[in-house]
Amino acid sequence: HRGDWGNPLRAGGQPQKYIAAYSVSPNRQRPFAGALHAAVFNTWRRFKGQVLYVAPPFLVAYWLMDWALKRNEYLNTKEGRKEGCNTG
Repeated sequence: HRGDWGNPLRAGGQPQKYIAAYSVSPNRQRPFAGALHAAVFNTWRRFKGQVLYVAPPFLVAYWLMDWALKRNEYLNTKEGRKEGCNTG
């Protein structure tokens, strides 16, 4: 029996046995200890692991877009219009 809302002694209950509670003093806690160091190296590690999956499609897409824009500009010139009429 835990007593009144978690206080075993208020309602006449017996204190529970075999419950150990451990804590660290507030002035000893360092919640962000090493966070910046870990963030830098974890970011680099993750970048190295993913760059070969992400970079090639982006490079191909960039090359295709560059080619398409140049081709569009060419086809809208006088020479490009002549070429378009001759092939069709």
